[in-house]
Amino acid sequence: MNPYVQYMYSYPHKTAYRRLRGISLEQYVHYLKGGGNGLYVHLPFCQSKCGYCNLFSVTGRQEADVSRYLEALSRQCIQYQQLLNSVQAEFGELIIGGGTPLLLTEQQLDRLFGMLQKHIRFLAQREAVIETAPNQTDARKLGILKQAGVTRVSVGIQSFHDQELRALGRKHQAQKAREALHLLKAADFACINTDFIYGIPGQTVQSLLDSLKEALAFAPDEIFLYPLYLHPGAWLKQRGRDGEETQAFLQYQHGSAFLKSAGYRQDSMRRFVRQSGTRPYQACGFGTSLALGCGGRSYLGNLHFCSPYATAQAECLQRLLEYEQTKDYTQITHGILLSEEERKRRYIIRHLLIQPGLSLDEYQKVFTTAAMEEFPILNDWRKSGYVRLQENHREQKAGFLSLTTKGMGLSDYLGPMLISEEVLALMKTWKA
Repeated sequence: MNPYVQYMYSYPHKTAYRRLRGISLEQYVHYLKGGGNGLYVHLPFCQSKCGYCNLFSVTGRQEADVSRYLEALSRQCIQYQQLLNSVQAEFGELIIGGGTPLLLTEQQLDRLFGMLQKHIRFLAQREAVIETAPNQTDARKLGILKQAGVTRVSVGIQSFHDQELRALGRKHQAQKAREALHLLKAADFACINTDFIYGIPGQTVQSLLDSLKEALAFAPDEIFLYPLYLHPGAWLKQRGRDGEETQAFLQYQHGSAFLKSAGYRQDSMRRFVRQSGTRPYQACGFGTSLALGCGGRSYLGNLHFCSPYATAQAECLQRLLEYEQTKDYTQITHGILLSEEERKRRYIIRHLLIQPGLSLDEYQKVFTTAAMEEFPILNDWRKSGYVRLQENHREQKAGFLSLTTKGMGLSDYLGPMLISEEVLALMKTWKA
């Protein structure tokens, strides 16, 4: 059994999206009525392309290129503003991802937060999340984030061993990561998240544990532990540097056990949170959200949409040009319309792969059907010890389906089994 089939980042994957016609944001903006939904802003600029990266990002851009992108982003905000105001949309969460958002200059960061504050309404108690990298983390930029009300900062450490960082194609050194974490702690954000990777060529169980042990010295609120995935488009994949699944899984087992013994609660295969933390798990792509920028996805009811997916530099630059030249950002031209069947699969993936799991009673309320009858594979997983059913006789509810420790470690093996044949066919026939 290969425990690493596919990372279920969202469902359906972008490679299942196709051209759409005759659809506008105006038809779907009612899903954003009121407060509490998410706004995602994509900044696709990076210092360099890491060896495992297949995200929508570009390198080698100059300050003028970023400014031109921000100008397009401003036009998009203005066009969206009237529609959002018509349904009194107020966002409870702001996520700024990339790319490396802190690659922007101080002036550009100020400009970004200024345009969002001007054109988008947020709840008074909204959460604001941003990603950074060690080389782009400095005190002045962190000060801008604090002033803008950022509550959570996620930093990609990946390893505290320079040889492992080189194997990944990362451009920072371990010492720079330490310096970045010291700066983040001094800035006193409500939540600091650190990302680490296992399954790196040359990595051992001990070297992973050494990195995690050093991370604990900084007491991060969250630690994400990712397996090394080498997708088509990543240059490590092109060089034939695939990871070794058995060794990677062993590293995962030791790493997860170590973090749990250190007082971290495991909420998913990847997320470990300090027991004292109260922040609920929020998985990108599973709630109602609107994206700004090129490369970000929006999720409005059964409509998911974004710019056409690309990973290679040339294709990404072409998508950027198309985005910057767009006249009407309210027209939806690329995405997917989910059938009832696909919405059910998405719901199960959303809840089951994340603790506390899938409420069978809530599923029945949403879809008026029984999940375990519609998807017999859930019963198979129960028999195999991947999930457990917690009966709720006292409240006469259908019960709760949760991953076992065994099942959680195999999330990337189990999740892909819920992909429909139709979506899988679209993913397999996708072309850049």
